[in-house]
Amino acid sequence: MPRDFTPKVVTANALLEGDVVYLDDNGNWTRDLARAAVITDEADAQVRLLDASSRPAEAVGAYLADVKPGPNGPEPVHFREEFRRTGPSNHCHGKQADL
Repeated sequence: MPRDFTPKVVTANALLEGDVVYLDDNGNWTRDLARAAVITDEADAQVRLLDASSRPAEAVGAYLADVKPGPNGPEPVHFREEFRRTGPSNHCHGKQADL
């Protein structure tokens, strides 16, 4: 029996900076997971993933990541996605440099 489709976002890495990016409702890349388009339909998810994958000059390594609803928008389900969202584990670099 197939599993139910769970909510997802399209994520990738920005080509030039390497930052984690997410596809928003308008088909643009955003670095803020809260602005990512949450996809609840499997066919729509595949179409959006194909679109994202066809734009290698903008972002690379596009894939679908599971999310769950949160108070400020979608939140990662898996540790890997939480780690990608918060940036390097070294506080002197990236998104955590100001902490």
